[in-house]
Amino acid sequence: MGRRTNGDLEESKPPSLEQLDKLREFAGIAHGAPAAESLATLAFLYLYLAISAKYGWTEKELDLINCWAFQGERVIHGNPSGVDNAVGTWGGALQYQSGKITPLKRVPTLRILLTNTKVPRSTKILVAGVKDKLLKFPAIMNPVLDSIDAISHECECVLETMAVNPSLEHYPVLEELFDINQHHLNVIGVGHSSLDQLCQVTASHGLHSKLTGAGGGGCGITLLRPDTPSPVVEAAKRDLITCGFECWETSIGAPGVCLHSPPSMKAEILQALR
Repeated sequence: MGRRTNGDLEESKPPSLEQLDKLREFAGIAHGAPAAESLATLAFLYLYLAISAKYGWTEKELDLINCWAFQGERVIHGNPSGVDNAVGTWGGALQYQSGKITPLKRVPTLRILLTNTKVPRSTKILVAGVKDKLLKFPAIMNPVLDSIDAISHECECVLETMAVNPSLEHYPVLEELFDINQHHLNVIGVGHSSLDQLCQVTASHGLHSKLTGAGGGGCGITLLRPDTPSPVVEAAKRDLITCGFECWETSIGAPGVCLHSPPSMKAEILQALR
């Protein structure tokens, strides 16, 4: 395969939905697969075609990766918001409102537990259910949605403050916002008994959790303070695994898609890629 040039990049266009569908089948990505799978596959295709010949991407190249990943999301989910592929591309955190996506300039890195309840769900069905409730009870549902919006703005303010002043005093506020948000999400109909169980288990260890993604099962996140003792985290993980869940300690607010040189990668990762 010949090496592509910057001139080739200027002429590159996102693939068609049909081409993305063929790529998904070739890569073995199932319908309903997470956005990260679409993003990883399409970013790999981008690299394989040698559109980028250097270690790192320009803003224009990131826009192209994001555009391709969004088309992959359309194949799988129909009418996605674009949030998953955008945050996967640029990292950090994003504000999404009325179809507009705005990256937050300053975001702290937060420790979390990411828990997969293993309960399958359909984003389309959940969104349709929320819409039905809104049409049926507008006087009730609109204030709830307004409150969720206010929670999001308050959380944004706290995160921006934490990026400048990473004091532990901000964590009780975030924990309370987690709890309020989770209750609101149950009200609009995207909760699930497995997510309630997740919240109850972590609460028994003094931790605060909420659903992430579409809800209705799927995954939840648990906020961990920087000074949360390891025995507490491990005990919570054991109890969650006993419930039949999968659980990982990770972080949010990290960089987005990256191009790593082989020498910078851990040996076990290189071995897994061979």
